Amino acid sequence: MRGTTVITGADGYLGRRLAAALLDDGDDELILAVRAASAAELADKQQRLARELGPDAVGRTRCVAVDVRHDDLLADVDPGVVTRIVHAAAVTRFNVERDLADAVNVAGTVRLRDFADRCAHLRRFALLSTLYAAGSRQGDIAEEPSVPTGFVNHYEWSKWAAEEHLLDAADRLPVSVLRLPTIIADDDSGRVTQYNVFHNTLKLFHYGLLSLLPGDERTPLSLATAAFTVSAVTRLLDPAVADGVYHVCPGPERTPALGELVDTAFTVFARDAGFRRRGLLRPVPCDRESFDDLLQAATGLSAGPLHQSLASVSPFAAQLYLPKTFRNEALRAAWPGYAAPDPHALTEAVCTRLVASKWGRRPEETS
Repeated sequence: MRGTTVITGADGYLGRRLAAALLDDGDDELILAVRAASAAELADKQQRLARELGPDAVGRTRCVAVDVRHDDLLADVDPGVVTRIVHAAAVTRFNVERDLADAVNVAGTVRLRDFADRCAHLRRFALLSTLYAAGSRQGDIAEEPSVPTGFVNHYEWSKWAAEEHLLDAADRLPVSVLRLPTIIADDDSGRVTQYNVFHNTLKLFHYGLLSLLPGDERTPLSLATAAFTVSAVTRLLDPAVADGVYHVCPGPERTPALGELVDTAFTVFARDAGFRRRGLLRPVPCDRESFDDLLQAATGLSAGPLHQSLASVSPFAAQLYLPKTFRNEALRAAWPGYAAPDPHALTEAVCTRLVASKWGRRPEETS
């Protein structure tokens, strides 16, 4: 049945890929909500999305300017026509300031929930969250509302708080919380067009800027591609799929340990002549107390490379000492086509491309 889907953050890394998938998957009209401070910026974003989405977007998409920090968000959208909402807009930096995380990730979700309350024909409200809304909890994490014991950073807290506000409305709204893993590549080829703490940490290791490995080497790390994630989200938006909490990630059997990933990375690095000339060794694991001491010592070296290196890793590093396994039985049951990427092959492909492109500074060779 044809409807209208609102996608917030529609020009973001996942938002625009999801828009393309939904154009291909069904016949909904799409309202692409993007942040734009002026009519010129909105027009520019609309043109870029039109180029990326191609001819399928003609007549089926409309761009609107939305700032989730404002009470009148989606003022230009008739709530009576909206049948699905996908909330992908968020600040996703692990080092985000609490005030900003609260204003965008938490209060923004509440404002969108209030808009959803006016959508009489709404069939699904999907929040794109993170696995790390589990915070400091350890062990098996089920696909259910989270009861954390604390948080490593403000980003995690804000996504948990956003989930709570939305799940509190599940008695009156068709709510789904879709918790995403760390996305390290566009697809199984290992192509990287958006960099995050995973890539930045590998860069520090490759260039010898970080010789210590924060974390317990046995800590599982859930990794995925944008292609896997978008396919899963598209399936979970199907009206036949039940509302609820889903871990959009590979299962435990495809969740490698930190130490395994580092071994794979250094196997790839060793193929690079420049890396071999530097004679760098695999980073030495350190316990949390030692890493915290190092962070404290580096605070007085704000202009030095040590502080800069640690600053990019520290907002997430504490999670590497908190082993947790994310169950995904609900995802598998809802998605007959479930097929997670092989984590070792994916890590090898990503590292190979990172080295070849010098972390995006050199164009990759094409055959």
